[in-house]
Amino acid sequence: MQNETVIVLDFGGQYNQLIARRVRECNVYCEVMSYKNSIEKIKEKNPVGIIFTGGPNSVYDEKSPHYDKAIFELGIPILGICYGSQLMAYTLGGHVDTAPVSEYGKTEITTSESKLFENVDKNTVVWMSHTDYIDKIPEGFKITAYSNDCPCAAYENEEKKLYAVQYHPEVNHSVQGQQMLKNFLFNVCGCKGDWLMSDFAQKSIQALREKIGDGKVLCALSGGVDSSVLAGLLSRAIGKQLTCVFVDHGLLRKNEGDEVEEVFGKSGTFDLNFVRVNAQERYYKKLEGQTEPESKRKIIGEEFIRVFEEEAKKIGAVDFLAQGTIYPDVVESGLGGESTVIKSHHNVGGLPEKVDFKELIEPLRDLFKDEVRKVGLELGLPEYLVFRQPFPGPGLGIRIIGEVTADKVRIVQDSDYIYREEVDKAAKAYKEENGKDAPWMPNQYFAALTNMRSVGVMGDERTYDYAVALRAVTTVDFMTAESAQIPFEVLQTVMTRIINEVRGVNRVFYDLTSKPPGTIEFE
Repeated sequence: MQNETVIVLDFGGQYNQLIARRVRECNVYCEVMSYKNSIEKIKEKNPVGIIFTGGPNSVYDEKSPHYDKAIFELGIPILGICYGSQLMAYTLGGHVDTAPVSEYGKTEITTSESKLFENVDKNTVVWMSHTDYIDKIPEGFKITAYSNDCPCAAYENEEKKLYAVQYHPEVNHSVQGQQMLKNFLFNVCGCKGDWLMSDFAQKSIQALREKIGDGKVLCALSGGVDSSVLAGLLSRAIGKQLTCVFVDHGLLRKNEGDEVEEVFGKSGTFDLNFVRVNAQERYYKKLEGQTEPESKRKIIGEEFIRVFEEEAKKIGAVDFLAQGTIYPDVVESGLGGESTVIKSHHNVGGLPEKVDFKELIEPLRDLFKDEVRKVGLELGLPEYLVFRQPFPGPGLGIRIIGEVTADKVRIVQDSDYIYREEVDKAAKAYKEENGKDAPWMPNQYFAALTNMRSVGVMGDERTYDYAVALRAVTTVDFMTAESAQIPFEVLQTVMTRIINEVRGVNRVFYDLTSKPPGTIEFE
């Protein structure tokens, strides 16, 4: 049975994925599509609702993206957000102009009776970000919300099921924004909410069995969340027809290689063929003398493919190659929405050339990361693996500034282990004492090794050792991030332990840089 679908029609904004995620949090399936898709393509999806988003430009600029007016006559409920609200007004005969006062940031709006504002306070705070405004709404519409500087913060035509808001309900700064999206989905579109990860797991297992039949499948298992869930899903579907190759390049976090082998190779939890390739020395040799971040990334990525190809040859021809591609990989690689290509992902187009397989399978391709985690729990994967922090493909290779050596890997692994252990311990103690999560708890935290060495004194001896940098950020979407305010006493404990327990370190720094201007990773 096909899930009910809502389309996010993307006109080039940065929030397309976030809106889709918010819709899915309401258990409604949602896809991002570019505005360049024809109206026929949209109708093929049989959507129960459409959300317009995007556009940094002015809607009256000829170069700005527009859409066929006929979309408003389909009888499908539409919600225009920010640029989408201006586009709806402009297309249907209203008027958009440069705002006398640009609004950016948290703004209080006053709402009136509307299906969109059911269970929403009359005065509520939303996130505004616009330089244009709607100074005349189309005929047949009525204004349902306003702010001090925005006379039309929301408007609608209830009869035609057309709704629009000038602000961003999808961001956390809009206090009751999720309720507004929920109201659109259930009060206006009549959604049932049938997108459930328990159903997804069972349906996927059945679909994989039917597609694969008695064929053989090869899967590259990195130990990250996506590839682990992929392996779990395939194992439940086809058992020993699956071979997972785990390439341990020696750039993983402390004990991680053994943890992956325990779950997939030794525990018996999953019925599959598990191959661990210990390629640490091979990688260190290839990385000798390499100090430039991009060349390190390239070597690590290419070497992975070479090792994987060698192992694949030993296995022989397989019918399917499985990849842990997830929905953000697809959208960010320019295959989903209209937003700028953020980065090319190794899972989208970067296939090994010499592996002999007939077809590619990507069962997680439609899922966001939080949905992948839910599937992992459904499959019985251990929580420490499912909720593992994001980890870059090149691993510690880009958390070591400059040349990578076995000794530097030891330093960063041990320092990182101590850091994560102490932060986790402090967060657990806070929760036990206060009955809630610590407000300073970071979304990602790790230790990196700088290439700086400096003089220190340990005991009665002079030292000349490395400085470790601690990184911790709080973020909603990893597109922007702030340095986490970890309590000073926790950082002091971490510093003391690292210097006392990790040979080769005599200084510890805490990185306060936000993103932007910095990035979360060091290289």
